[in-house]
Amino acid sequence: MSNLPFTIDQLKILKAIVLEGSFKRAADSLYISQPAISLQIQNLEKQLDTPVFDRNHRKAKLTETGELLLRYGLRILALCEETCRALEDIQTLQGGKLIVGASQTTGTYLMPRLIGLFRQQYPQVAVELQVHSTRRISWSVANGQIDIAIIGGEIPFELKEVLHVTPYAEDELALILPTSHPFAKLTNIKKEDLYRLRFIALDTQSTIRKVIEQVLNKHGIDSSRFIIEMELNSIEAIKNAVQSGLGAAFVSVSAITKELELGILHQSKIEDVIIKRMLSIIVNPNRYRSKAAEIFNQEILTLFLQPIE
Repeated sequence: MSNLPFTIDQLKILKAIVLEGSFKRAADSLYISQPAISLQIQNLEKQLDTPVFDRNHRKAKLTETGELLLRYGLRILALCEETCRALEDIQTLQGGKLIVGASQTTGTYLMPRLIGLFRQQYPQVAVELQVHSTRRISWSVANGQIDIAIIGGEIPFELKEVLHVTPYAEDELALILPTSHPFAKLTNIKKEDLYRLRFIALDTQSTIRKVIEQVLNKHGIDSSRFIIEMELNSIEAIKNAVQSGLGAAFVSVSAITKELELGILHQSKIEDVIIKRMLSIIVNPNRYRSKAAEIFNQEILTLFLQPIE
């Protein structure tokens, strides 16, 4: 098709307007004037011979044509970015950018270590880390916005045929208590003792909380009987709450290494129960993978991390 009714710049502007919610904010984000933005949209509508935005709304609201153009436009822009990265990468690993993703706990406590080791060997590669929920990270990998990710939960069912999942390492989830708690003096605590504790927990949608509940239920422990003192949305907040004597909690062993070394938290063993989850590496085999991503994948599988004890 020789004469397209839109340009790449117009698609970028359309995307910016939708993301920012207004022509003015879009102009600011693109570092161009608002009249220039308006002119580009007017030209686009003239080329399409139909409105892209509904002028009856105060906010930038797309028409049906605008919605269609945006949907395909985002795919076009993603492919353009992918093409540029492939062209930059075609010769050597002398530069380029690697975008890695991770779910919350993995991204906070494990991934910085892996990236640090990678950067020691390949300082010329710029690395960007994105930390979100497992679901959001999985979709970003599927859409080509993230090269490679390490997650601790299940990927969305609809992406199981899209993403390639490689088991990576086991992550133990530990029961932690304040050092002043009476149970901290015991070598092991019994399953029934869990019902006497007051817990600081992540919210019910948390991947780690779901894993913990599944494993406990397999061992005949009814997590619905737990006394939940409070729910917090960060591991650091939970650790501080436990340290302050507000309750017990389950967290990844990788998140409490320093606290255990300093003796400010106590890790309790539950009789005949070990809670572990599998960390997995996910990639989209149908997307272009840079040399940096391939080397990062290879290194973390063979060198950087031994299975978590």
